[in-house]
Amino acid sequence: MDSSFFAKYRRYRFLRDKVTTVTVTIGGLSVVGTLLLIFLYLFSEVTPLLKGAEIHQVNHYSMLNPGETTRYVAMEEQAEIAFRLTAEGNALFWQAQTGESVREIRLPIPEGASISVVEESTIDSGILILGLSSGEVLIVKHHYRTRYPNDERVITPSIEYPYGSNTFVMSSKALTKVAIRDDEEKMTLAALDNAGGLSVIKFQKEEDFLSGEVVLEKTQVELTFSHGEITELAIDSDQHWLFFIENHTRLNAVDLYQDVPVILDSYAIEDEDNRFVDMTLLLGGISLLTVDTQGSIIQWFMVRNTQGPWSLQPVREFSNGSLSNGSSAEATLIAEHRRKGFLSYRNLRAGSGKGSELVLYHSTAHRELLREELPMSIDQLGIAPRANALIVLDSENQASYWTVENEHPDISWSALWDEIWYESYRQPGYIWQSSSASSDFEPKFSLTPLAFGTLKAAFYTLLLAAPLAICGAIYTAYFMAPALRRKVKPLIELMEALPTVILGFLAGIWLAPFIENNLTGMFLLFLSLPVTVFLSGYFWHRMPSQLRCQVPDGWEAALLIPMLLFAIGGSLYFATGLESAFFEGDMRSWITHELGISFDQRNALVVGIAMGLAVIPTIFSIAEDAIFSVPRHLSNGSLALGASPWQTLVGVVLPTASPSLFSALMIGMGRAVGETMIVLMATGNTPIMDANIFEGMRTLSANIAVEVPEAEVGSTHFRVLYLSAFFLFLFTFVVNTVAEVVRQRLRKRYSSL
Repeated sequence: MDSSFFAKYRRYRFLRDKVTTVTVTIGGLSVVGTLLLIFLYLFSEVTPLLKGAEIHQVNHYSMLNPGETTRYVAMEEQAEIAFRLTAEGNALFWQAQTGESVREIRLPIPEGASISVVEESTIDSGILILGLSSGEVLIVKHHYRTRYPNDERVITPSIEYPYGSNTFVMSSKALTKVAIRDDEEKMTLAALDNAGGLSVIKFQKEEDFLSGEVVLEKTQVELTFSHGEITELAIDSDQHWLFFIENHTRLNAVDLYQDVPVILDSYAIEDEDNRFVDMTLLLGGISLLTVDTQGSIIQWFMVRNTQGPWSLQPVREFSNGSLSNGSSAEATLIAEHRRKGFLSYRNLRAGSGKGSELVLYHSTAHRELLREELPMSIDQLGIAPRANALIVLDSENQASYWTVENEHPDISWSALWDEIWYESYRQPGYIWQSSSASSDFEPKFSLTPLAFGTLKAAFYTLLLAAPLAICGAIYTAYFMAPALRRKVKPLIELMEALPTVILGFLAGIWLAPFIENNLTGMFLLFLSLPVTVFLSGYFWHRMPSQLRCQVPDGWEAALLIPMLLFAIGGSLYFATGLESAFFEGDMRSWITHELGISFDQRNALVVGIAMGLAVIPTIFSIAEDAIFSVPRHLSNGSLALGASPWQTLVGVVLPTASPSLFSALMIGMGRAVGETMIVLMATGNTPIMDANIFEGMRTLSANIAVEVPEAEVGSTHFRVLYLSAFFLFLFTFVVNTVAEVVRQRLRKRYSSL
């Protein structure tokens, strides 16, 4: 032979091996790199949720009209124009960042009167009630018109009078506290004068058919309950409850829906050294915040008990803590305009130096977002509607403008995974509800019901798919005749090519109504099919050997097909009679009313069957190949030593194939966890936590598919959906890692067989 030919062949083979090695290495590294890039991308979208709040001072300047006493300060939507209301009745507008004057408006305050107190209607409406020293109130609204001449934004502030420039008489004495709630149908005013007199007036709104003018029908509310010194007032959004603090130590809730209002519930501070110092309502006007001299901030709202009565419920508590230098002062609370967040500020006491402490919170997330010491003593503070800026007026007639970075305050570990007591709910719960038609709606981003739904769907899927797929693979690979195996295996694997959207469509449109209408028959099937298989095997074993020998070895399973069809037909046929005899003709109604188990048409049973059909081919194919690949000399040796085929299967074949069997189950579980379309179409898609097989669920993957197209890019909702995808990615990675570790240990353990 020509040695040069072999040398050339060896060089060619070496080059081919090298190219193959490099190609496989590049492919493997590309897969790892792609997974790493996916991980990094998901993490980059989630990272902003972890960022804390920050504030930065932009400018510091002298106030307009420094000699006048400030009663109220605020900013408009863009945080460009600041608004200040003085006791002398002047409304001052200026550029928030520079201090440049924009406009000054004199309010129609009666001669000789001054503004003694100012309160907001709702924190996002711009409507204010001005309590006057004459005992009257004036309702105004600061409004901002935005225009874009020459593509430049121009904001024009103004003062409007929703109910005319005339005042409403509340008392004959100077007012110290006022409250207002206003909606499309009614309005309620409450006022406290300096003699301790409390008055409440209700107005019913009637629109004039011809002029369109709103006419107010006044009703003076008779208050018969006795009370001590009142220091704070507030009215809820439905104008149902009047809250007031009495003697600095008792919080009362008055039912205004009664013909004669009564104090329905109250809470008293037991500590003699402690007292309430401030109170405000959160966005929506449902939750009430109070702060005491010990720095404890408590969120309250009214809860209807199961028996019917309402009660004033303390929901969560925030600790305001103490200042870094050990001194403390009374705190003031201000709620955000668009979120369930709020801030608290307090000045250092006289003699301890200048400065103040500002703390940002989010109520539902139960988070303290920021604690910052400011170099000035705060006289008045206003927060922008978007909560991205602050205007601070200090005690030395100076103003400062601060920017706030606080994009996602409503996300915390507890908000995502713990039970949260949301407003208007009777008790805490795990709730996902990302949108609503209500403007004062609070997004609820609990991932717990979605994770529960994901595991629930996977559990019921594997409960059906794992036994059928593994047992079918064992029989097909070990007992079935080769000719029959060559027909059965490709047929089952062909099922894997069926699009899951088709399975989901059939499950939602046909299977779910079929199960609902034949519920008794389905339960009979779960009993009759195993019994039919068992009895068929028993009678086949008891038949004469001459008859059994007529059937080729490994083809016995084909005889089961007519028996199973007969069992299915019989179960559905006799189900009607059994349902009439035992379940009053309607098993679904019997389950709901007699057992107290709720039933949804699209439920976990439907998902288990539909997803089981999608997962069975995956598990079956891998498991069957693993069992069939066990070397024949191992099973032949076991049989030669006297073991039965069943003993050989259990003692030799299954242990040898166990690593691949375990991998098949893990891959099937991954398929079930990540499945989207079947769950989306075959369940009620409701994010509830109920293990009931007749209830639906919503999975993480289905939730992402439904809500990502509707989520605003960069919003908290958007990033929480990415967080869901991130958790799914981590879950799959962890499960696969554990599966690989177990597989390697099984392979090492049974490699000596």
